[in-house]
Amino acid sequence: MGANPVHKTLWGRVPVIIRAIIVGVLVGMIAANIWPIFLVTLRMPAGAVAEVAFLGTYVWWAAGGGPPARFKLQRAENFRAGSLSGAQWCWGAVAAVSFAVTIHAAIVLLFRFVPFPAAAFHAGYDLSTVGSRQMQWLVCIVSALSAAVCEETGFRGYMQRPIEKRHGPVTAILISSLFFMLIHLTKDWALIGMVPIVFLAGLLLGMLARASGTLIFCMLGHWIMDIGLFAFWWAQIAGTFAQRPIFEVGIDQAFFLECGVFAASLIVVLAATWRLTSIRQSR
Repeated sequence: MGANPVHKTLWGRVPVIIRAIIVGVLVGMIAANIWPIFLVTLRMPAGAVAEVAFLGTYVWWAAGGGPPARFKLQRAENFRAGSLSGAQWCWGAVAAVSFAVTIHAAIVLLFRFVPFPAAAFHAGYDLSTVGSRQMQWLVCIVSALSAAVCEETGFRGYMQRPIEKRHGPVTAILISSLFFMLIHLTKDWALIGMVPIVFLAGLLLGMLARASGTLIFCMLGHWIMDIGLFAFWWAQIAGTFAQRPIFEVGIDQAFFLECGVFAASLIVVLAATWRLTSIRQSR
């Protein structure tokens, strides 16, 4: 029997991990940078309409639609396309919401130990030129949707899935989480304390993708998380974090509540992810 034609090419000789990293970053980040172009050139609300249309086309293509036909099945597999049961939808939604709560609770706890650098978080996210407050909220919602869809497709789909098949889920989740963290370190808000939080987000999303067999719940959780990040922590149109570090005010009742929310939401997302694994294996 002849050798597989794919492995005759130079690209086919590149290790799976390297190929997955390159493709995942390109598929995710090129698409994610279309939204800023629409926002600047078309303005609001036309830019938002164009971006939603683009994301719909992007998902259709990434899931196996359109050319090239010879990579249709590979694209569908990388996108983790497939049907879901009612139980999967239920537990996936629980996992998505609790994931978003976990990350926001982790950020709150971080800034109970160190002062919140509001200016650094706000840098680059001034929406005062967008127009009304309603348009500013729409920018945050669409920005969050763009990041969720594109980054999950790239990192938990096209990067993580091929590595899972070749090297197993642990290696794949660690690698996708590492690169997910690295692409966010260029931001002004990427303080040293934010690094483990972003890495934790990548781990939880990677586990959720593996457990559920779909990117839908990762996208949903990422979208909910990013709406809060854009509106509260970055653009600050929903308010600004006013809690003071415990070294200034002491360990107060709010701190215990914040710790409890973080612990409870983390337990819920892990339990829901475990349940999704069980359901998927039984199917």
